[in-house]
Amino acid sequence: MPSPLADLVHVVARALVDHPERVIVRETEGDRHPRIELQVAREDIGKVIGKDGRTAQSIRTLLQAAANKAGKRAFLDIVD
Repeated sequence: MPSPLADLVHVVARALVDHPERVIVRETEGDRHPRIELQVAREDIGKVIGKDGRTAQSIRTLLQAAANKAGKRAFLDIVD
């Protein structure tokens, strides 16, 4: 069962890409905090990262806001 944090990243990423069926979000336990891994189709990676990484930073900001509300910290990795 995916966590609400992973669900948030999944919903945001699917809204940004041309191939939403190829969005994969995995949650793994890091050293002390959950690590959310986002994988999209190769042709959609630019849409998720954005110009100068602004879109990726915005997704990370949303993730941190949701994690803070839950009393946690979380990290987002965009993998290819």
